Amino acid sequence: MFTGLIQQLGVVIRQGSSTLTIDAGSLASSCRLGESVAVSGVCLTVVDISPPRVAMDLLKETLERTNLGLLKPGDIVNLEPALKVGGELGGHFVTGHVDGEGKLISRRKSGRDWIFRLELPSGLEKYMVEKGSITIEGVSLTIAEVAGKIVSVHIIPHTFSNTNLKEKQEGSLLNIEADLLGKYVVNFLEKRDGSSSLIDRSFLEERGFI
Repeated sequence: MFTGLIQQLGVVIRQGSSTLTIDAGSLASSCRLGESVAVSGVCLTVVDISPPRVAMDLLKETLERTNLGLLKPGDIVNLEPALKVGGELGGHFVTGHVDGEGKLISRRKSGRDWIFRLELPSGLEKYMVEKGSITIEGVSLTIAEVAGKIVSVHIIPHTFSNTNLKEKQEGSLLNIEADLLGKYVVNFLEKRDGSSSLIDRSFLEERGFI
């Protein structure tokens, strides 16, 4: 389990068909074999440590559902170690199980902040609620607006400067994880009512979920 608060930026050294090796900086020294680390939002297991290098196994499922297969040497990735018992939950509950890749269709400056608009993979829009949570590249963010498959998020200067979001250009594919609680709510309602076609903000408010 993670929180979506990035603690370190890593640099890709090598991306193979089954292993990802990154320069994890100071984070490598605190890693242990078998531990989980979120790499741009993807939960991976540490299999080799040679500080500052860390290697993690990649599964076919991971390569198919995330953008890790597109990585090349020199690319920047967001790193977060797993949440420790008693640790502070400053973001929201993040599993590291990416639901799909969202396409960055626009990014623009708004005062000191940045506004990103993303097109979601089909099926994820039902989990999106205005002022709800979303994880983008492992970063815990608040949804500012939902319009069908398009979501907008505002990114504060600190987050923009200290994550790989500053590197992402229009057209980039970004790892997306929908809010865990939202998934359970939708799943419950689908099983109870047989359909999620009527699930919107008003529907959830009437039933006390938000």
